Order: sequence, then C-alpha cells, then structure tokens
Amino acid sequence: MTEVADLVPYLAGALCVGGIAAGLSKRREYVLRWCAWAVGVPVVVVALGMGPGGAAALAASAGVACAVEYAALTGLPRLDRAVLAVAVPVAPVTAWLAPGHLPRLLALTLATVALVPVLAGDAAGGLSRLCFGVLGVIWFAPLAGVVLLGPESLALFAAVSIADITASFGGRSLGGPPLSRLSPSKHWSGLLTGTVTGLGTLAVLGAFTPAWAVAVAVGAPLGDLLESMVKRGVKAKDSASWLAGAGGLLDRLDSLLIVLVPALALA
Repeated sequence: MTEVADLVPYLAGALCVGGIAAGLSKRREYVLRWCAWAVGVPVVVVALGMGPGGAAALAASAGVACAVEYAALTGLPRLDRAVLAVAVPVAPVTAWLAPGHLPRLLALTLATVALVPVLAGDAAGGLSRLCFGVLGVIWFAPLAGVVLLGPESLALFAAVSIADITASFGGRSLGGPPLSRLSPSKHWSGLLTGTVTGLGTLAVLGAFTPAWAVAVAVGAPLGDLLESMVKRGVKAKDSASWLAGAGGLLDRLDSLLIVLVPALALA
C-alpha cells in the first residue's frame, strides 16, 4: 500500500521542476497556477497523512467549495445553494464513518436536493433547478473516493495535476485539430501530451496499473470536457475567480472528479 511519506520526495521534485518550467515559459498564467499548487500540495499531503479523518475533512471541504462555485455558476437560488452545500459533504463523511451506508445516504441526498424546487412549487424554473441540483450531487460524489482510496489517491492527484498543466502547454505549443466543440481551445496534441505525462507520473510514483492508467487517460479529459460543457451552457469562462491564475477550485478538480470514478470501479 502506498504511503504518503513515500510520495513526498517525488511531489517536492515535481513542484521544483514545475516551478522552473513555469518560470521559463514566462506565462503569468502558469506561474500563478504553480503558486496555487505550491500552496495546495502541502495541504493535501498533510490531510491525507492524518488518515481517513483527514481525507474526509479534505474531501468535504473541497466539495463545499466546489458546490458553492457550481451553484453560483449555474444561478441556483439561495435555498438550493444552501442545501447543495450541505448535501455534497455527505458522501466523503459517510465514506469515513459508515462506508456500508454510502449508497443509501447518497440516494437520500439526491432525493432531498431534487425535492427542493418541488416543495418550493417552482413551476417556471423548477426543472432547471432540479437538474442542476442533482447533477451537482452526482458530480461531486466521487470525492468519497479520496477517503476510500486513502493515501493512494495522492498519486492520482499528482498524475491528474501534471497531466492537466502539460495538456494545456502541449495544446498551445503544438496546436493541431481541436479536441471537441465543447472546448475549441483544447487540441488532440494537448490530450496526447497530458496522457503521456499523466501515465508517466503514475509510473514514477509506482502507482501504474491498467485500471489507473485507464482512469487517468480517459477520465481526465472527460472531466475537463464535462466542466467545459457546463460553463458553455451558462456562458461562463471559469467556475470562479478567487484562485490566482486558475479561476476556481472546480476548474482544477474537474478532471480528478471523473478520474476517481473508474479508479474506484476498476481497482
């Protein structure tokens, strides 16, 4: 089983190499993004090093932040935002305290969020509220995987993070055919670059397995495109603007959220 302490030297090395690369790129966006990761990586390492309770606290906090960003992005009313912010942490907390009850509590959470516009009697916008609310619960539920996988999720976190930044750099540098109409600025060259570096990161960290290779190679770009679809649907560029050079937390975790699904299913 992978231990957090075993991965710390590799993560520190990756941060150093990333900092040098960001500086050499002379792109403010990459420098700011590296600064955000320089702060975020130690937080993740410390939380996962504290065991299941720390992992649950990390996942629940990230889930609330993402839920708040998502609710504002989609224009949900205050009541829906409050219910969603309370509902999203249920999955990671349950995965910690009572993993056997996770399916039942997740179903109850979905029903609760779906009933908010129904009980409010919203005939005009109720369907939209219901769809956005249910999507939010389903989208952020994989954060329970951070608790269930424990320290091993750190390798996924590192692989997805490195794949994300190298895909952005590779797509801009190499160009070529666009990846999808959902995100015209992304290119197949970026997908290939990100996949190679993501799988390489798993190999370096000793976490390369066929299941996790599929999770990173397929889940990471799909997660990015899912958020792009949501943002295009509501005509927004970023999920928020508080994270320097990176928009919001959801902009940084969109790939990981989907990667966790096949990682758990195929493990």
